[in-house]
Amino acid sequence: MLNTLVSGDEGAPPLLIAHGLFGSARNWGAVQKRLSDTYRVTAADMRNHGDSPWEDAHDYPSMADDLAALLDAPSFVLGHSMGGKAAMALALRHPDLVAGLIVADIAPVTYEHTQTHLIDAMRTLDLSAIESRREADAQLSAQIDEPGVRAFLLQSLDVPGKRWKLNLDVLEREMPKIIGWPEIDAQFDGPTLFLSGAKSDYVLPEYRERARALFPNARFAEIKDAGHWLHAEKPRDVETTVRGFFGDITRMPSDHRV
Repeated sequence: MLNTLVSGDEGAPPLLIAHGLFGSARNWGAVQKRLSDTYRVTAADMRNHGDSPWEDAHDYPSMADDLAALLDAPSFVLGHSMGGKAAMALALRHPDLVAGLIVADIAPVTYEHTQTHLIDAMRTLDLSAIESRREADAQLSAQIDEPGVRAFLLQSLDVPGKRWKLNLDVLEREMPKIIGWPEIDAQFDGPTLFLSGAKSDYVLPEYRERARALFPNARFAEIKDAGHWLHAEKPRDVETTVRGFFGDITRMPSDHRV
């Protein structure tokens, strides 16, 4: 069972959040906190991340089934990047558990941008000599120029335990599956929103045909002035979009809901 952070009233509509590669449930903390006034929000550490179990496989059918195990009723689902692909696989494999789906800045296609260089960078840290995140950031700066990327990765560093809370070996080995997309012979007919950052290149116009083939009721929207990490760059805009999309589903007549 995945480690989760849960907030909101027990009787509120359930909302499940799945984070991206090298992330954790905590990455969505600001958005989760604000949405908890309306939803019972569960943010999960994906397998091989955070405080969730380490597994030998890291493929989307397995991740989808991990998420399904957290749900006992139809729920709203929001997934970003790797978590977005896992959320899509969840909707295709377990459509009865998904009342509505938001896929944040990812498409059901195979990408070419491997992230193994970040794994290589994380492995350069001399964890035994690090006493603070500031020291870790200084070491990591020799490999990664962008402060924002370093800060994101360092959220998964357990400084007192002198370990990464990421299964780097498995994530490296399974990288082709992570940047890929499995063949799933199914469709999800429920309400689906592909939400991308306007400055991101992860959801190109040519990917829409493939998205609609799997999600016939898909809609597409962009967050202005946001890149791939849209929830960190524009949390209020993401929150507003989530409220609007899932709120419209809640207000649908019951015979039109999933």
